[in-house]
Amino acid sequence: MDRLQNIETFVRVAQTQSFAEAARQLRIARSVVTTRIKQLEDHVGAPLFHRSTRIVRLSEVGQAYLRDCIDLVARATDIVDQMRDVRGKPAGTLRVHALTGLVLGRFASLLHEFQSLYPDIRLDLNVSDAVVDPVKVGVDCALQIFPAQSTDVISKPLFPIRRVFCATPHYLAAHGYPTDPRDLHRHKLGLYSGYPTRDRWTFHHQGTQATLYLRAALLTNSVHLLREYALEHAGIVCVPTLVAAEALLRGDLVVVMPEHQLASFWLSAVYPGASRQEFKLKLLIEHIGQSFAKTPPWDAELIARALIPSGLIEA
Repeated sequence: MDRLQNIETFVRVAQTQSFAEAARQLRIARSVVTTRIKQLEDHVGAPLFHRSTRIVRLSEVGQAYLRDCIDLVARATDIVDQMRDVRGKPAGTLRVHALTGLVLGRFASLLHEFQSLYPDIRLDLNVSDAVVDPVKVGVDCALQIFPAQSTDVISKPLFPIRRVFCATPHYLAAHGYPTDPRDLHRHKLGLYSGYPTRDRWTFHHQGTQATLYLRAALLTNSVHLLREYALEHAGIVCVPTLVAAEALLRGDLVVVMPEHQLASFWLSAVYPGASRQEFKLKLLIEHIGQSFAKTPPWDAELIARALIPSGLIEA
């Protein structure tokens, strides 16, 4: 019996509350998960879970030792990572969940640079705009705007995500340039559907705030679709500078009401408090932070060209 392997399987079942999900995350058959848990229970001499057809919950013994088991698995992984670090070759797999808007167009070169530095680290990258709990979905880190609602995770801010309203010069010439947020009511709008404020938008201008309810002609969870919608001269859209910067710098899109700012969100690395991949994860997070810094390059160029204000309004 591989006792450490069985303890790791116990931890994964406890975190996911599912034998099937633990098997999926560990990439083993469900029967193997069942066997490992039974072996551990036989060794301990007590049940670790109460099982029913619908739920799996920890027994009193399982609850008593879960935190120690999490720490043990994390420590064992960290020791192996440190041994590899001595050889100068951190290795293994990092499972990462990342925003679609971040990955498309901006992330491939960063990943290439990271793997050039650490060629033995394998990246398993899941791309989605969903807000996830990294513990429950079995990833080592989630790169997302909104933190998971869990007390078992750490959220490390990496860089701001600024948002701007913009449109093509062609659309604005035909339909007029809004100079006040209330003018947006007279335009076709494309808006992102995933913000927690929903239809409520707050604009900041010279120390004052104005909150409006905006109705979208196009409501979508894809910021890239919003950019393409604007480039078709279809209306005014609100998109992150991360997505719009190149079109803004070319002049294909124009920021409207730049002096009326929206609050910026922060792209954060969200990861379990007791990470099993602490060393490798630290390397990745530091690499992202060094590459984008607190004023990422796309914003720095927009600020240098006076296309967006230098000041940052934080959510």
